[in-house]
Formats: sequence, structure tokens, C-alpha cells
Amino acid sequence: MRPRLDIYWSFRSPYSYLAIDRLAEIVADRDIEHEFRFVRPLAMREPAFFERNRPQWLPYLVKDVMRESARLGVPFAFPRPDPIVMNMATGKVEADQPLMKPLIELGIAAEETAKAGLSFARAVARRIWGGVENWQEEAPMRDAAREAGLDLAGLRDFARADPGRIAEVLARNEAAQVAHHWGVPLMVLDDEPFFGQDRLDSLVWRLDQKGAKKMAARQ
Repeated sequence: MRPRLDIYWSFRSPYSYLAIDRLAEIVADRDIEHEFRFVRPLAMREPAFFERNRPQWLPYLVKDVMRESARLGVPFAFPRPDPIVMNMATGKVEADQPLMKPLIELGIAAEETAKAGLSFARAVARRIWGGVENWQEEAPMRDAAREAGLDLAGLRDFARADPGRIAEVLARNEAAQVAHHWGVPLMVLDDEPFFGQDRLDSLVWRLDQKGAKKMAARQ
């Protein structure tokens, strides 16, 4: 039986973005089953989280993601606009999230219809976190879908036609995630969790232990 990798991922997480290229390489190179599982950002799941944070949290996060992006050679810029509507000074998150909600729906549609959640997430994240201003507009989103081999209109049609299925998948993803950890990116390999983009080397090590060798090495 091949190892199974579940990847829990959020569009609003800079660390999810920093992990996405390496996750794509792991999935492409390894003989594994995988599911890419979108979850809501922490700001939507626990809105009070940011209001009760220590004042050092945000300045440290900014320094850390800039440092990590430079170390990894990944283009990085903070989103314009932020996919989450919130007051960064107070940490208050708005109840209505007009950008994030449809993003998640599109991501789930990509995974459900074409097993292309990872490819779609990668293409969209490059625009959100890669310096594309107004990434949410039609042209950048259409280009991102095309880059992932998908049709943006088709994804929207799927999400609109069966909102109950989208909600069911999202609820299932989040319930499965919190059984292991609350954060993203979270990789669960055969029920063993690896949290954070700085645990990808550990994930690769475990895959080697399980004999999930690179595809080229098996030929």
C-alpha cells in the first residue's frame, strides 16, 4: 500500500505559500497517494486569536517570512489586497469575508473536479504573495486557473451548483486537521503530522524511511 499524504493549506498563510513549491515537488516525485485539503484561515476559524496576541507576534512574523523567503529564493510581497478583511492595528476580523470565501470555494472545486487543488493553490498563491497587485481581479485569477490547467468559469459553476458539497468538504477538512494540529501548512503522512514549512525535510526523511522513493529512482 502506498503512503498517503494529506496536506492542509490556507491561502492566507505566508508559510503555506513558502511551502507550496516544495510540496508540489514532493507530490510529483514520490510514489504516494495525496489529497490537498483547503481550510479557512485562522482569522476566520478563531477571529479573536489576533485580538489577544502579544504585541511581538506580528513584527516577528514579518521579519521571519521575509528572512525565510530570501533563504528559500521565493519571491515574496505582502498581499495587496489582503485576502482577509481585518483591522491590523486592533486584530479585529470582519464577519464578512468577500475575498477569502470564494477563494476557498474555488480551491475545493479544483480538488473535487480535477484533483488539482495543489496546482490551483500554487498558481493563486504566486499572485497573492508574489507581488501581483489586485490579484483578485478577473484577469489574474483567470490566468492562475489556466496555469493550473483549469477553467475559472467552470470552477465557479461547480461551486455555485453545489454549495452544500463545498461546505461539507470544508467541514470535513477542518475536522480532520484539528485532530492533529490547528495550524498550516500541516502535512499528515499515514496519520503522522508534520506542522510547518520547516518540517518538510522531516517529511521527506520519513517518506524515505517508508520506501516512497522518487519516481525516477523506481524506473
